[in-house]
Amino acid sequence: MKRVMLTVAYDGTNYHGWQLQDGQVTIESELNSALSRITGEDIKVSGASRTDAGVHAKGNLCVFDSEARMPGEKFSYALNTCLNEDIRVVDSVEVADDFHPRFTKTEKTYCYRIYNSKFANPLYRLYSHHSYIPLNIDLMNKGAEFLIGEHDFKSFSSVHASVKTTVRQITGAEIKRSGELIEINIKGYGFLYNMVRIISGSLMEVGSGKYPPERIGEILAARDRAAAGPTAPAKGLTLENIRIL
Repeated sequence: MKRVMLTVAYDGTNYHGWQLQDGQVTIESELNSALSRITGEDIKVSGASRTDAGVHAKGNLCVFDSEARMPGEKFSYALNTCLNEDIRVVDSVEVADDFHPRFTKTEKTYCYRIYNSKFANPLYRLYSHHSYIPLNIDLMNKGAEFLIGEHDFKSFSSVHASVKTTVRQITGAEIKRSGELIEINIKGYGFLYNMVRIISGSLMEVGSGKYPPERIGEILAARDRAAAGPTAPAKGLTLENIRIL
């Protein structure tokens, strides 16, 4: 028996998120099905990040156990011959039997993309949120500074989240613009349910002038979801990578 770790990229448009759900097509269900066909075993992958429906990824991680003789590095090639084109395994490697990326300290990087123009661009429609309201990224960056460090992010978590603690540590938050495309880049050691999307929705309120930058600090202090801005649409969010520390 060996344990293999996969690095998986996917376009989340046509999937109901990462995690298995009865009667729904998910990234996890597609990987399980493909691996089971390749190995002849009943394979169940276990992921590092359970992205929501419509969210994309360039580098999510998962592990599975198998008795197949295939070397760990060959699984990526085999899987990519039978997965849909909107899912690709970009790396596979054998790891220690007790290794799991969800229970190992990692730094995750998310990017929320906004197409900021009077009219939407059809070529960006699946991978960014369109906002016709002009956004000031200097104000957004001032607001983002309040997020850096260890804080209680209860205000930036879905009310449906069930966790032991809402304290998380953000290691980086920066907003960049290239033409009409704005990117909100956020790094941290862990995230709450919908946290990046709520942060992005709140920073857009800052960029539009509805909130002053200092409001982000006030939202944190409130520890109340009602104090924060709207949850930004899923399609603008991409899990860029997960760095094992």
